[in-house]
Amino acid sequence: MIFLLPDVGEGLVEAEIVTWKVKVGDVVALNQPLVDIETAKATVELPSPYAGTVVALHGKVGDVMEVHKPLITFDVGGAADAPAAVASEAPAAAATPAAVGEGREAVLVGYGVANEDGIATRTRRRQGSPAASAPAPVPAPVVAPVAMSSTPALAPRSTPPVRLYAKQNGVDLATLSGTGREGLITRDDVARALSGAPTAAPAPLRSAPVTGPSTTSRFVGRELASWASGPKEERIPVKGVLRSMSDAMVLSAFSAPHAAVWVRFDATKTMELLTSLKKRANLQDIRLSPLTIVALAFCDAARHFPGINSSFDAAAGDVIVRRSVNLGIAADTPRGLIVPNIKGADELDLVGMAQALDVLIDKARNGTTTPNEMYATTLTITNVGPFGVDAAVPILPPGTGAILAVGQIAKAPWVVNDEVVVRFVGEIAMSFDHRQVDGALASRVLSHVARYLEDPAAAIIAG
Repeated sequence: MIFLLPDVGEGLVEAEIVTWKVKVGDVVALNQPLVDIETAKATVELPSPYAGTVVALHGKVGDVMEVHKPLITFDVGGAADAPAAVASEAPAAAATPAAVGEGREAVLVGYGVANEDGIATRTRRRQGSPAASAPAPVPAPVVAPVAMSSTPALAPRSTPPVRLYAKQNGVDLATLSGTGREGLITRDDVARALSGAPTAAPAPLRSAPVTGPSTTSRFVGRELASWASGPKEERIPVKGVLRSMSDAMVLSAFSAPHAAVWVRFDATKTMELLTSLKKRANLQDIRLSPLTIVALAFCDAARHFPGINSSFDAAAGDVIVRRSVNLGIAADTPRGLIVPNIKGADELDLVGMAQALDVLIDKARNGTTTPNEMYATTLTITNVGPFGVDAAVPILPPGTGAILAVGQIAKAPWVVNDEVVVRFVGEIAMSFDHRQVDGALASRVLSHVARYLEDPAAAIIAG
């Protein structure tokens, strides 16, 4: 049986082989991890759709494979042993997950991105189709207002196949300590729990911030040799994250008329609030930073001025205004720049936002961000402050109405009551799509964010 490289639900047509987890001659079980592939948006682990022996691997590490081309050949000892719903020989055939017991399904990442319950969802968008040639922004679902105290559920970090394996065997992932990268729970961790063996010590966590300055020379996700030791000329293939970034920025620059506004603000009360909160015993395990307050401020501005949370649908001739914020956070990761988002960010309070950012940053750093977590962004924040930069004028991600750039917050002279004093001062800039957002609306939004940051405690209480 031939396992074809599946469409992982992102509308992409190729992927790069990152790591083979099996070799020719290995006997594999259903849903056993086979290979890590890297698309333009995320690294995805593909589980096996068959139980059998690996006969051939149709690619090497670093090869870029086309979707629906042979990836692995299996000897399954007869077609009856293979999942009945899997189409293996017809490249254009639509595949569905195979049944594994009553009411449960084998979640094959290639047939859709699994959610926390292990149920696969599927999006079929291929290049060359009408939908792919003229992508229309997809409205975020309308969410009924909820109390500002709501916080996201922090599920144990693992991959969909491992979550399914644990679920099938009655293992609660919350009781396990992960031994994978950055504490990721692996299949071996679940197997040890099933066998009653002692849990291995978890892998140490790195403390470097995902958006912090790098100590090595890195370019679009790869380490570069030093100026003295590197070649005189080096060519880097445009693929993966680099291709995604370049295509998106060109599309945005030549389809949306950009404009920008910016303002300096007194961030002293923001810094004092964060210092005070970090001393509280119940907040010791929560990562609080100026970005947390900025995210709350931007979402609050969207609630007051919904027009900023919009996109321009040129094909339909409509402006789509959304009243739910999927807040994208530009993250500098070992793979390059990605923009995962926090779904329903406008519903979160201070603690909820801090926890959501913590999860987002950890997953981005670990390379476990899923395609769904980078889909349907409505507003974006890019934080250049950790690099020692005062301000930036960013390019809009396609399909969004605004992106906020946050510079460093540092001590500087500031006039208070006609006297020059030392205060914490920051600068924010916002690029916006001038087709539907005019300068007056953009200025009101940015002024609202700045006022929020100048007295966040009062804004949080009033909100």
